[in-house]
Amino acid sequence: MLSGARLKEVCKELDVSIEHLAGYVARGGLSRRRAVGAIRNWTKGLYKPMPTNEDVERLASGLGVDAGEISQWRASWRYAPTAPRKARLVAQLIAGRPVQDALDVLKFEHKRAARMFEKVLKSAVANADEAEADVENLYVSESRVDGAGRRIGTKSWIAKDRGRAHPIRKEASHLHVAVAEE
Repeated sequence: MLSGARLKEVCKELDVSIEHLAGYVARGGLSRRRAVGAIRNWTKGLYKPMPTNEDVERLASGLGVDAGEISQWRASWRYAPTAPRKARLVAQLIAGRPVQDALDVLKFEHKRAARMFEKVLKSAVANADEAEADVENLYVSESRVDGAGRRIGTKSWIAKDRGRAHPIRKEASHLHVAVAEE
């Protein structure tokens, strides 16, 4: 998967314009005007239209770099049964670390969300391995938690004084991890 931030960095380093890159992507079936719009979206982190592996290869050849330098691989766990506030503590632990170091940290962390992040991280590494990336040089480029609202089937109440009742809120989270080559 294409990483918009890394594409933007490489373009700035090599002083390559979006119009120049559009010529490489336009050969893949897009018109030149649509290719310019697509590359602008990709550098902003918007993936409309979704870049294909062929587009990433063409961009890499246009920049003269390896496709792994502008790619990242993602995995997510939607509606994970943990509160976002608690999961964010674990997400901050692994952000920016090499993958093996992050797995070691998660293995010895006593929080429940650590097991969940360990599974998501292993899935992201497997995605990178499937795309034939160098697994030894991967690092966690992004680790974030989004709130998913109340967990399904956990609507309950606790009795309070004078006939009142307060809701018991059990929250869910979306866990996202992205790995990239160094």
